[in-house]
Amino acid sequence: MIKLKTKEEIKILQEGGYILGAILEKLGAMAEPGVTTADLEEKAVTLIKEAHGEPSFKGYRTKHDKKPFPSALCTSINDEIVHAPALPTRYLKNGDIIGIDIGMKFKGLYTDTAITVPVGKISKQEEKLIKATKECLDLAIRQVKPGNKLIDIARAIQINAEANGYGVVRELVGHGVGYEVHESPQVPNYDTGEGELAETELKPGLVIAIEPMLTTGDWHVKTGDDGLSILTKDGSLAAHFEHTVAVVDDGNIVITKV
Repeated sequence: MIKLKTKEEIKILQEGGYILGAILEKLGAMAEPGVTTADLEEKAVTLIKEAHGEPSFKGYRTKHDKKPFPSALCTSINDEIVHAPALPTRYLKNGDIIGIDIGMKFKGLYTDTAITVPVGKISKQEEKLIKATKECLDLAIRQVKPGNKLIDIARAIQINAEANGYGVVRELVGHGVGYEVHESPQVPNYDTGEGELAETELKPGLVIAIEPMLTTGDWHVKTGDDGLSILTKDGSLAAHFEHTVAVVDDGNIVITKV
């Protein structure tokens, strides 16, 4: 069931989302050779605490999870798409790309955002992947306005990604957010052609996390040995960007934009 947010709740989400976006910017700037995922985790937890928020990923579990998620951050490197915990410690190396995904509970409401950044000097292939994934998010956000549907978001992502030769991950999707870490509706990054995606209209008060995930190869995925990380099945590189976005009367508000 989709739960629309009030204008007052959207203002609180904006407040928390701005803080979270600023925290993510600081974490992205830290991603240099020799830095560890534990360094990023420690900084994230400190900054969230200073903002009087709570990490929303640490301890999170769904009914399908065997154990709670162990860290405040997802730190997904190279062929890891999402959900790689920031523990145990891993060193970042020159030429890596890292997706940093972070969520926060602030004044009782949740926001969620992610970026993929270079570590040191990266290849042209990696640069193009990061750029295209960010473009997909920007194009998707332009489709967020009253009267449009979820399928408009999905098509914007898929068309741009595939036109640039990238795979669009299908087993993982964006989601509603606000009252909980994950809510209805699901927000796929490709045109499923039917069902909820085609029929769900974007109405004022809807708050969603849009998160394109692109690969340089095939779109199929596998679960890592830790039981949490999701990787490309063929070992190709992956990138991930995410914003929390609210539908409002005159268009949209990017909640986690700084």
